[in-house]
Amino acid sequence: MRYPVQYQKVLYDAVNIAYTDEGNGDKTILFVHGLGHSLIGWQKNTEYLKQHFRCIAIDLPGNGLSSSGEYPYSIRFFAECIKAFIQAKKLTHVYLAGHSMGGQICLTAAHLYPGSLKGLVLCAPAGFETFNEWEKSLYKNTMFFVDMVSNEENSLRKAVQNSFYIMPDTAPALAQQLVDLMKLHNRAQYRKMLEACITGMLDEPVYDMLPGIDMPMLVIFGERDNMIPNRFIHPITTRKLADLAVGRLSKATLEMIPQCGHFVQWEKAIQVNGLIRNFINSN
Repeated sequence: MRYPVQYQKVLYDAVNIAYTDEGNGDKTILFVHGLGHSLIGWQKNTEYLKQHFRCIAIDLPGNGLSSSGEYPYSIRFFAECIKAFIQAKKLTHVYLAGHSMGGQICLTAAHLYPGSLKGLVLCAPAGFETFNEWEKSLYKNTMFFVDMVSNEENSLRKAVQNSFYIMPDTAPALAQQLVDLMKLHNRAQYRKMLEACITGMLDEPVYDMLPGIDMPMLVIFGERDNMIPNRFIHPITTRKLADLAVGRLSKATLEMIPQCGHFVQWEKAIQVNGLIRNFINSN
C-alpha cells in the first residue's frame, strides 16, 4: 500500500479500524466503501478533495486492513462502528460519503445518530431498493449459485468489472489490490462476512426511514448502473428508483451522470469530486 494507513480501536477495543487521514479544514469527509471493497476505492476522490477538506477513509471491519472476528457484520453494526470512530477521533462537522452498501450504512448512521453528522454524500447507494420475502430468497439463492461456480477471487474481479459502464485502464490494478487485501483474511471468515453483509442489505433497508432523515444530502448515480436496481427482480431504471427514493428526502439533491456505471466515484471522478466539493461548501 502506498498510502499511510493508521488504526483506531472502536467499540470497547473489540474492533480495529484501518484508515487514512489526509488534508485539513473545518469540515471532515468520512468515506465508507461498499461490499467487498476497501478505502482504496476512494483514492481518486481523496487525492483531490484533501486540498479542500479533511478526508478520512476507512476499511470496514472484516475488510481491507481492518480486523476480522466474530462480528455481526450487519448494516447497523457498521453504523455503530462509524459512530464509535467519530467519537474516538473527536471529529466535528462530519459529512459521511458512502458507496453502494456504504451508502446504506451512512443512511442508517444518519437515522440513528443525526446529531453526529452535518450531511451525506451517497454514491450509488444500496438500501433504496426493497425486497419482499420471496425476492430475498431469490436474491440469496442466486448469490449462492454464483459462489458454487466461482471462487472469491474470480467473483471479486467480476464484480469490479461489472461496476463500470466503460471500464477504465486503472480497473485491473484496482481489482488486484482488492484481491490482495481479501487474501489477508481467513477465507471462511471472509465468506461469512460477505454473506452477513448481503443479508443485512436485504433485511435492513432504509427506504421507510428516509422521510425522517433531516439533513442535506447529495445523491449521485450513474445512469448506466448495472447493479442498482437488480433488474432481474425489479425491471425499472436506475433513475426511476433514484427519483422515488430522493422524493422522500426533504433536503436531498439527485445528480444522474450519463455514460457511467455503478462505481461512479471512480469512473467519473472529476465530475463527482466537483459535485462533492460544491455540496459541502454550500452546506
